[in-house]
Amino acid sequence: MQGLPSAALAAEPKAQIEGDLPADLRAAVTRAVGAAERPIENRFEARRRAREAAEDAITVLRSEGYYAYDVQPDVGEGDAPKALVRIAPGPRFKLGQAKLDWIGALPDPAALAAAQAAMALRPGDPGRAADVVAAEGRVVAAVQKRGYADVKAQPREVTVDHADNTVNPDYRIEAGPLVHLDSIQLDSKGRTHPEWLQHLAPWKHGQAYDPDDVAELERRLLDTAVYESVTVALAPASDVTPDGLRPVVVSLAERQKRTIEAGASYDTTDGVGVDAKWTRYNWLGRADTFSVLGRYSNLDSRLQLDLSLPHWDTPKQTLSLRAAVYRSNTPAYDQQGVMASFDVTHRWGQDATFGLTGTYFTWGGSIDASRVDELGLQTLTPLGRDLVTFAALADMALDRSDNPLDPRRGWRISARIEPTLLTGDGVLPYVKLQGQVSGYLPFDVRGDTVLAARVRLGSITDGSLGDIPAPQRFYAGGGGSVRGFGFQEVGPRLADNTPEGGLSLAETSVELRHRLTEKWGLVAFVDAGTVGGAQFPSFRELSVGAGLGVRYNLGFGPIRVDLATPVTSRRGEAPLQVYVSIGQSF
Repeated sequence: MQGLPSAALAAEPKAQIEGDLPADLRAAVTRAVGAAERPIENRFEARRRAREAAEDAITVLRSEGYYAYDVQPDVGEGDAPKALVRIAPGPRFKLGQAKLDWIGALPDPAALAAAQAAMALRPGDPGRAADVVAAEGRVVAAVQKRGYADVKAQPREVTVDHADNTVNPDYRIEAGPLVHLDSIQLDSKGRTHPEWLQHLAPWKHGQAYDPDDVAELERRLLDTAVYESVTVALAPASDVTPDGLRPVVVSLAERQKRTIEAGASYDTTDGVGVDAKWTRYNWLGRADTFSVLGRYSNLDSRLQLDLSLPHWDTPKQTLSLRAAVYRSNTPAYDQQGVMASFDVTHRWGQDATFGLTGTYFTWGGSIDASRVDELGLQTLTPLGRDLVTFAALADMALDRSDNPLDPRRGWRISARIEPTLLTGDGVLPYVKLQGQVSGYLPFDVRGDTVLAARVRLGSITDGSLGDIPAPQRFYAGGGGSVRGFGFQEVGPRLADNTPEGGLSLAETSVELRHRLTEKWGLVAFVDAGTVGGAQFPSFRELSVGAGLGVRYNLGFGPIRVDLATPVTSRRGEAPLQVYVSIGQSF
């Protein structure tokens, strides 16, 4: 109850607005005048507030094109009078003919035409001050876009003609000289090699200045994730080279050379896992990242080396090299070996690949020498295979969603082809195909309620189930697959209940996501999947799981906790599965 008087006071305007005003104009004036902080105690205070409110009202009227106004501050009657502002707005002035006057040398015809088009002021439109000012900014940006980096606006002249109620702006623009770009100049000490930096320039030597090119260079450097800050700017006019070119100056603040990370996990089936990672940044002086990962767990243990070279050979292209010694113990098989791989990922930006953003193409190859222990499909006798696997990779991904970890609208599609040559007991070539489509449909503008769905398909060609080693087959079940089932629990089993795996895979998920607050959200979901021994999936033995989840927003993405149960239980699966991870399930 004590808060009620102050709440009422906060809603009390500083002055009452009187007069015949259009609704939108009255609302704008009321916002500008604002609310009173304390009650009026005497007539002197009332007059002061009325004068202040009148000045605020005049500012709004002029900005909205009302120049023939009559604004009178006044006070009411009584010992504690109200502050009043009586307003007669008069007619709204219209735009007349806008003019462009050039100070100094004229720019080229293309820049002249672009500047004229950029004004976009139509005679007869309301003479709003904001529109007049914005037009000047558009003119400067249009001229700068065409190579005139030093263009600037001199004080403009705006004539308000009360005879015909028009506003006539006259812009005075100094274009300056046409600027041509030189190479990149590194203006900071650090580990980055200037020679590597040169190939990131999105312009050719001597090309006309374009602010978008300078911004693109900054984006390319920030994308490497090895710099604390990046500053890219055109060198001042005094630094022009003898051949008339201007360098682009880059300043880099590099992050710490090394980081050490440690982590631990616990799985009710596989027990405790620990891992540690040492990372070295910009070791080679080309924004590279080198890391050593050590991991120990019942499911996966490994020592792994990774090297990432962003903007390799060409901008927006990353070369990733990997080597590892590993051991895997899964319900379906045990495997230990050594592998090496390389991947090259090229990213396209906006207006490329039919205008799609988030477009990636990856190609690469790998070699894997391993020992695989599995069971024979019919005999259940232990089989030990010594294998050398050569695999190629082609992967395409189109991402048109609005957020990588918490999408609320848009769609994603990916396709992956892995031609493989298996050697060991014999020679077997086959191809592994996978594809996934997901979509996100919001039910409101903010995306507080979203319907999300995905479909994933996979197939292995040119090989029988017995020919394909167990680690290369498809499996399903788990937090990123069919929730409600444990890891590798979906699909056919051998006579002793060991997961068999398959040559085909089909998965689908539907989620209804609802955000309760900025931090908390709820999810209801249904997952389904099947694994088959034939090249194409059969849906006769479909495993279905359903459940509920909680989401907590960490700022960059949500942490998720999902509880799921099998709807179609065939082998006595556990009645409840719990999954914890970062980011939405898809």
